[in-house]
Amino acid sequence: MLLSFALLMLAAFAAGVVNAVAGGGAFLTFPALVLAGVPPLAANASSTVALFPGQGASAWTYRRDIASITQVNVPAFVGVSLVGGLLGALLLLFTSNEAFAKLVPFLMLFATLVFGWGNFAGPAALKRYSLGPTAVLVVQFLISIYGGYFGGGIGFLMLAALTLFGLRDIHAMNGLKILLATLMNGAAVVAFAGAGIVHWPETLAMMAAGIVGGVLGAKGAKKVSPKVVKMAVLSLGVALTIVFFWKQYGAAA
Repeated sequence: MLLSFALLMLAAFAAGVVNAVAGGGAFLTFPALVLAGVPPLAANASSTVALFPGQGASAWTYRRDIASITQVNVPAFVGVSLVGGLLGALLLLFTSNEAFAKLVPFLMLFATLVFGWGNFAGPAALKRYSLGPTAVLVVQFLISIYGGYFGGGIGFLMLAALTLFGLRDIHAMNGLKILLATLMNGAAVVAFAGAGIVHWPETLAMMAAGIVGGVLGAKGAKKVSPKVVKMAVLSLGVALTIVFFWKQYGAAA
């Protein structure tokens, strides 16, 4: 029992760091909860609740970077993220994870390719494809629904959308991404807690570790050069894409 809780807290700490730097922390906490014996649906909900405080702590650490953003209508992003997150959480309560789980590798691949292309392609290539103010809000709304439903990879998807919208400051993008993830997950937390599907003993232990990881990860990421952070995001995206394609399709072959 103690070993199980220790592993869950370790996974939550690592997820807090990963979410602060690039995103994808749910890929650590969700499998850890399943391995600890929590049913998949409850593990999904408990993972979201456990990571929520750590994301809030990371967002606070990035508050000055977020305040420096002028290209984005932050209140509009906040609104669509809250509504989308709540819709996704309600969808989870009435359906299974199977269909979305099969889509995760493709979403990860798409987000990784877009983020890599957007940050490392030349200016001429970037002018050919872009998202306008309305389109980026629609994309954020769809990401928020997915985020409330499952959440794995939402950081990469948001970074990809912000890249196509024209943002290039990785620290500002990371801060906004974490703030929006906190809001969409906050809406999901209300739905999951109200439905009574959260495993609170495991979740509360993971919350504490996730907060520490979130703060340390955000502070560490801000001390690293933007190019290094971008390369870390891209590398993690490639690794997670390979892992999830193998998990969904290769292992069953």
